[in-house]
Amino acid sequence: MTENDQGNVPSRQRKRFPGISSRAYEHPADRSALVALRKLSGFDTVFKALSGLLPERSLRLLFLSDSVRVSDAQFNHLNEMLRDACYILDLEKVPPMYVTQDPKPNAMCIGLDEPIIVVTTGLVELLDEEEMRAVVGHEVGHALSGHSVYRTVLLFLTGLALKIAWIPLGNVAIMAIVTALREWFRKSELSADRAGLLVGQDVQASMRGLMKIAGGNHLHEMNVDAFLAQADEYEKAGDLRDSVLKILNVLPRTHPFTTVRAAELKKWSESRDFQRIMDGHYPKRSEDKDTSVTDSFRESAGHYADTVRTSKDPLMKLVGDIAGGAGDLAGDLGGRLRNRFSGGQGPKQSDDGGAAGDDKGGEGGPGSGSGDGQREG
Repeated sequence: MTENDQGNVPSRQRKRFPGISSRAYEHPADRSALVALRKLSGFDTVFKALSGLLPERSLRLLFLSDSVRVSDAQFNHLNEMLRDACYILDLEKVPPMYVTQDPKPNAMCIGLDEPIIVVTTGLVELLDEEEMRAVVGHEVGHALSGHSVYRTVLLFLTGLALKIAWIPLGNVAIMAIVTALREWFRKSELSADRAGLLVGQDVQASMRGLMKIAGGNHLHEMNVDAFLAQADEYEKAGDLRDSVLKILNVLPRTHPFTTVRAAELKKWSESRDFQRIMDGHYPKRSEDKDTSVTDSFRESAGHYADTVRTSKDPLMKLVGDIAGGAGDLAGDLGGRLRNRFSGGQGPKQSDDGGAAGDDKGGEGGPGSGSGDGQREG
């Protein structure tokens, strides 16, 4: 816990989540991908075999030699936040953390064998204590979820794609993998934002931190509600051309847009799932081995279907309308075929597809019903 100057007294009591599984806060799309990967026999072995190719050892030496390692003696306030975050999320081994000189606000959690956390001086100087606590919790969430392995692979493949860009087919193959990993990466950021909220337990601090990352240290010039309104405007503004441009804009990014992250986190903070976690009801790590891949994919599919159904984006609304129309058509055809083959139960269909008003409508028989079905299908 964070302590004040008078002794070992927490500055603010925060709830702890003993044995919490990362499934508790993971975004459905992130969770289904991770569950599937974890279930693959030998998956971890294959990735560890890549460690000789990946520059992980070089990165560790680089940060050790040219950055400041957080400890009791250096950046002590960050060290307390880190230990506190690991305590709250019940992460037994505290990952090493470094501060590196870079004016651009950023943080990352990387590593194959063991995760390491890196924050830039730009971020440390930008955020206040509670905002920074959410960021540290965000990175500890990445560590608990095992994201650091796949994030390191993505960094490696992105660099590899640049090196072999002159090989057309080779670059296309690598970029296909990179694009898929980036989509997962963006969802993993939403998961880690939730972990940061569980650690900081201050939604306004999380909102302020995201707002500062977008607009700098000018809180007196910014407003959280107006910032969230931007996310709503971004989602529903424009026409189909704008929807396509949104997709093209986000494809090369590893992070969702900041207003979108803020809106997603605000929505989750008001959800029943978040409240249940805060009340102490959450999946445990000890149950992870029994997790169903099918259930995880079903939940992910349900989330995407709900997103399409409730989205204000013009393209998503069109997709939803098409899907709804297809569902209505399928239901209508199914009902009509059941009536055809039900032996006279229910209203009959005439040969021209209309409902018959008397028994003569049944003279078409099953054969003509099949013909109607083929034409309409």
